[in-house]
Amino acid sequence: MKEPGAITGVSVAHGAATIDEIESAGGESVRGTVSDLLARDGVEEAFAVRTCNRAEAYVVTDRTTEGREALESFAPSVRGAAVRRLDHEGSLEHLMRVASGLESLVLGEDQIIGQMREAYEESRSAGGIGPVLEDAVTKALHVGERARTETAINEGVVSLGSAAVRLAAGEIDLTDGTAVVVGAGEMGTLAARTLDDTAVSEIVVANRTVPNAAFVAEEVDTESSVVHLSDLPAVVPEADLVITATGSPEPVLDPTAFTDADRVVCIDIAQPRDVDPETGDLSGVSLYDIDALEDVTRRTRERRETEAREVESIIDEELDRILRSYKRKRADDAISAMYAGADRVKARELDRALTKLDAQGGLTDEQRETVEAMADALVGQLLAAPTRSLRDAAGEDDWETIRTALELFDPEFDAPPETPGERGSADDASKAPSGAPFGAIPDSATEELDD
Repeated sequence: MKEPGAITGVSVAHGAATIDEIESAGGESVRGTVSDLLARDGVEEAFAVRTCNRAEAYVVTDRTTEGREALESFAPSVRGAAVRRLDHEGSLEHLMRVASGLESLVLGEDQIIGQMREAYEESRSAGGIGPVLEDAVTKALHVGERARTETAINEGVVSLGSAAVRLAAGEIDLTDGTAVVVGAGEMGTLAARTLDDTAVSEIVVANRTVPNAAFVAEEVDTESSVVHLSDLPAVVPEADLVITATGSPEPVLDPTAFTDADRVVCIDIAQPRDVDPETGDLSGVSLYDIDALEDVTRRTRERRETEAREVESIIDEELDRILRSYKRKRADDAISAMYAGADRVKARELDRALTKLDAQGGLTDEQRETVEAMADALVGQLLAAPTRSLRDAAGEDDWETIRTALELFDPEFDAPPETPGERGSADDASKAPSGAPFGAIPDSATEELDD
C-alpha cells in the first residue's frame, strides 16, 4: 500500500517576481502545465493557476521528495528569491489566502476567485484533480466565498487604477467610449481590469515593450488592441479616457499629443508624472494626478485591512478543519491496512480451528458464534493500542510512524496469488467470515478512540 498523498506547491507571484518572471513560469496554459506534471514520476494529481500576477502549481505525490522534484522545472529561469515553495499545510493555507484575495495586488479583489474556478475546471479536464486536490481547491473556493459574504473585504475602491476609472466615470459618459491605458505594470493592469467592467467599447494598451501590453490586453474581455509608446500621438486624440501608469523617469505625454483631442479625461497615476502638467491647460482636457486619488484609496485600504483580519480568522478555522480531516484520513488509511491484514490472518486461522473442531465431533451454532466472537475480540484488543498510537501520530504530524505502519500492515503482503477469473473480486474474496470487512475499522475501536 502506498503512503497517503501529500500536496507540494510552488508559487511565482507579484511582490517577489517581475511580470517577465511570472510569464516564464510553467507552461503556456493551465491544461498544458497539468498534463506535463502528471507525466512526471510519482505525481498522482496536479493543479495549476495562471493570471497576469501569479503562476502557481501544486502536485500530489506519495513522498514529498517526489513532489519537490516534479516542480523543479516549473520556474527554472526565475530567481530563487522570487520562487515560493510550499509544503502540504502551506499549500492548503496559501490556496485559501489566494481565493480570499489576501494575496492579490488589490486586497480582497473578486476576479481571482473566478480565475481559480476556471483553473480548477481546466485542471480537472486535464485529469489532474483527484481526492486530495478536490478537497483542497474546493475548500479554498469555499473560504473565498465566505470571505466575501461574511466580511467587507471586497467593498470600496482600493487601487489607484480602479479609483481613476471611478473618477473618470463621474466626469464623462464612458458608454461605447475608447480608453487608453499607458503602462503594462501593476497599476496599468488593474486599470485595464476595472475598465473591463465598464461600458467602454475598446481598450488600448500602450507600453514600451509591446508583448507586455499584449499580456494585459489578453486579461480583458472588452475589445482591445496594443500599441508602442511612440504611437500614442495617433491614438490619444481619439480617446475619451487616458490613464497613465508607467515607470518612466520622464513624461511620456506632452500637450502636443492632445492637440487634436475634442474631450478627454486624462488621469496620471504614475510617480514621477507621465503627463506634462501643462497638458491640463488645454481646453477639452481634464487632467488629474495621483494626489486627487490617494485619499479615497487610503480610506478604503484601511477598511479592507481591518476586514482582512476577519478573513484570516476564517482561514485559521477552515485550515484547522481540513487538516484534522486530512490527518484523520491518513491515520485511517494505516489503521484500515492494519485491520485488513489482521482480518485475513484471523479468517485463515479461524477456518483451520473450526475445521479441526468439526472433525472432532462438530460444534453447535452457539459454540461456533462463541469461537468467532473470541477471535474478533482478540483482534480488537490487540490492535486497540496501535490504533490509538496511529491516531496520535497523525495529530502530531508523525508521518514516519504512519508510513511504517502502512509497510508493516500492508494487506496485500500475505494475500494469495490471483488466479484467472478472480480479478475484480478481490474485496469479496478477502472478507472475513465475521467481524470487520476487509479494510474496515471495527465500530468498537472507532467509538473507543473518539471518546
